Amino acid sequence: MAASVFCCLRCCRDSGTGHIPLKEMPAVQLDTQHMGTDVVIVKNGRRICGTGGCLASAPLHQNKSYFEFKIQSTGIWGIGVATQKVNLNQIPLGRDVHSLVMRNDGALYHNNEEKNRLPANSLPQEGDVVLMTVQFWIASSVNFIILLHLVLKKYCLNSRSFEC
Repeated sequence: MAASVFCCLRCCRDSGTGHIPLKEMPAVQLDTQHMGTDVVIVKNGRRICGTGGCLASAPLHQNKSYFEFKIQSTGIWGIGVATQKVNLNQIPLGRDVHSLVMRNDGALYHNNEEKNRLPANSLPQEGDVVLMTVQFWIASSVNFIILLHLVLKKYCLNSRSFEC
């Protein structure tokens, strides 16, 4: 035990030599470089308005990821994941192989097929915070990502968990 304490103190005394600094995660927000032509991004990249889609500023790197969103107001909306090849002007999203989107009616669409549907009594409403978990496998190439398999596994609505 004394050896481990000495080692720790030696590292601190030597200005942390040998320690790997923690890499700070980039702030994730809506990316104004990857959005539809009729989209407006407000609230410092945290809210989308208008007609069309927008990608986030950071990709999903892991095979299991999650994200949260809040329904600010009622209306027609969709939320999900997409590659950079998605047409962000073609709404609703989820009509091609480049996006998987949950729409305001609770339907989950990918490649223009309804893959799943939320129970009618648990649809997100105005003010709700929704957490979605996504499991996927990707193959990376030089400048693009291809979604090979993508499945919405679970979502949480106002702290209640639901399986898909």
